[in-house]
Amino acid sequence: MTLRIGIASTPYDANTVEFVLQAEKLGVDSVWVPEFWAGDALTPLAYLAARTSTIRLATGIVQLGARTPAMLAMSALSMQALSGGRFLLGIGTSGPQVMEGWHGVRFDKPVRRTRETIEIIRRVTAGERLEYHGDVYDLPLPDSEGHSIRSLMPPTHVPIYVASLGPANLRLTGALADGWIGNSFFPESADVFFAPIREAAAKAGRDADALDLTVAVGLEFTDDVEAAGRRHADGYAFTFGAMGSATTNFYSRAFERQGYGDDVREVHASGSLATRTRLGDAFPLRSASART
Repeated sequence: MTLRIGIASTPYDANTVEFVLQAEKLGVDSVWVPEFWAGDALTPLAYLAARTSTIRLATGIVQLGARTPAMLAMSALSMQALSGGRFLLGIGTSGPQVMEGWHGVRFDKPVRRTRETIEIIRRVTAGERLEYHGDVYDLPLPDSEGHSIRSLMPPTHVPIYVASLGPANLRLTGALADGWIGNSFFPESADVFFAPIREAAAKAGRDADALDLTVAVGLEFTDDVEAAGRRHADGYAFTFGAMGSATTNFYSRAFERQGYGDDVREVHASGSLATRTRLGDAFPLRSASART
């Protein structure tokens, strides 16, 4: 097993772009650009493709449903061409508050949507004619003037990484994806995530050890440990309250499966979710008072 270091960045200005350039000089393996309700992930990566030469360029993550699978495949092929094959496509379902509130797309069948998106992207990037009949996507549309089309871009492999937290999506990752994007992760309870991935990979006849496992971690250099702990606690409170609805919060459920259910419920009960006002008024008040 090889340990590689990546960084997360939002390179929308000169300072953060320079941060990525210096990271590349130090030998950092990859840069992951997020996408939420600010800038998109693909535009800054295209800019970085022109400014860098070795660092791998990854979306961390693009939100499924915000673009059609064919559009994602088109963007991925463009990025592979612009970067000389350094692009990684990180995808995820996001959640109902973002998808339905920001994008106006129904948050339904998230695991099925992920599977079908991967399968469609693989067909497009392999140079096959795009004909696909699934539960979410039906291409070409039936009873329409649409035709099965083949991409004019050269066939190119695009590594697909899935940000998954729930058991069903973790199994999908093991069965289909090139890599996993981990979050809400503690090494002591790693099997909560790794076991479903390994199980599904074995069932699909794949080598689980060949999957690239990536985990987001925080690193901070400080002399004020108490203040740093407070900042991280605020971040968890925001995750528990704002990164999901009252009925759907994949992050809270992931922590519960690792044995932290009582702690999550205590955060909700204590009113700590009010810390969202210090983190940016991204969601309405009902998000901060959500209960799971």
